Amino acid sequence: MKLILSTSNTMSGGPSVIRRPFFEKSNTELISSLRANFAAHQSSPTPSKPNYKSWTSQTDSALYIPTHTPSPLTEPRESYDITVKLFYLPNIPADRRCAQTREAIELVLKELGTSSVDLLIVSFPGISFDADDGDSDFDDDPPSAPTSTSTSTSDVASGDCLDAEVPPEDIETMITTWRTLEKLHAEGLVSKLGIAEFGASRLSKFLEQTEIKPSVNQINVRDCCVVPKPLILYARKQQIELLTHNDCTNILPRGTLRQILGSGEDGSGVLAGEGNEEGFRGDVEPQWVVKYTAVVKDRGVVESKGYFAVAELRE
Repeated sequence: MKLILSTSNTMSGGPSVIRRPFFEKSNTELISSLRANFAAHQSSPTPSKPNYKSWTSQTDSALYIPTHTPSPLTEPRESYDITVKLFYLPNIPADRRCAQTREAIELVLKELGTSSVDLLIVSFPGISFDADDGDSDFDDDPPSAPTSTSTSTSDVASGDCLDAEVPPEDIETMITTWRTLEKLHAEGLVSKLGIAEFGASRLSKFLEQTEIKPSVNQINVRDCCVVPKPLILYARKQQIELLTHNDCTNILPRGTLRQILGSGEDGSGVLAGEGNEEGFRGDVEPQWVVKYTAVVKDRGVVESKGYFAVAELRE
């Protein structure tokens, strides 16, 4: 069964919203916002957690956590810049991405009550930009995969950016995914496309095979503000805008997801556990995460911001 988790609009100003500094890591923001939205829907006169059925909704194929109601934008579409970032997660087959990408865009469009987005950025697993090593992505041999992908409770609590140390995909796999984005562009659902964490070498190889080249390359400069000069010059030549960000590549590790859905002190009780026999049983696997932001152009105000995360439950 599919699990669709949502934060709702984190900018709505309601009592469930926890406002965060702009520099906060995206995984901390995602987890905190999900928990806040769950708590807002779990309001109960009793100290115990309510049964998940009272604050979620289920269809034949999916469980919405919590029950979700769209929050359409209040002004005409042309008043906004809408940016969407889709995180493809580690260890999920690339051949699922065509359906995943379209589903993510459709969820955002329904949420905002609009027919298109201005910019769609995709984040591929296994790519980490290193500002201190301008040649880091010139290597043909990818790093070896880790022997363990477990996530500890302390890691989750500390808000560490738990990027997965998985081998980066080859360019051909990325291009296959990119074809899906090009179709969305051709259909008018997306005006501009973007990628994340590409150095000059990977970017040049990528552009050789694209029909619609990315307009944006988002890079994470966690520990400094220096962008390698070769990348600056190449991006300028190709008319690709370089933007910085503070997102995690592996934004929702499996252990983190299980913790926030579980029956522990910090869990929501969707999954069965000690003292909660009515929850779901089985293995939960994160599939993808999408972040959306709608900015009012003439005022520079973020009117809507939020996340959807989709997982598979195998009982």
